Amino acid sequence: MQMLLMGLCLSLFGLAVVAVAFRAATRSESSDSAVQPELPLVKAVATARLVPERALVPPAVPLRQVPIELLLLQIENHIRMEQAAAESFIEFPTHALLNSKTTSPFVN
Repeated sequence: MQMLLMGLCLSLFGLAVVAVAFRAATRSESSDSAVQPELPLVKAVATARLVPERALVPPAVPLRQVPIELLLLQIENHIRMEQAAAESFIEFPTHALLNSKTTSPFVN
């Protein structure tokens, strides 16, 4: 019974601390107006435009077209290399094989 009451008291104390912290965090700034002096608001004068009226668009650079057959061959080669690495690890598992870098140009 004493442990239950102790837990209840500690829970209520923790709740009070959280409530005080929450109230301090969400307190409005108007209550601190006596402490902080009021500063006059100065309107900023726009001397330069951030976005020009006519944005300069660079000419479109044509992308290199890579044949799909070449991409398929690279993917197949990558799959073969990964399968060979998995088979060699299954045959003789070591820590070095597990953490070794791949020789494939694709990074996984």
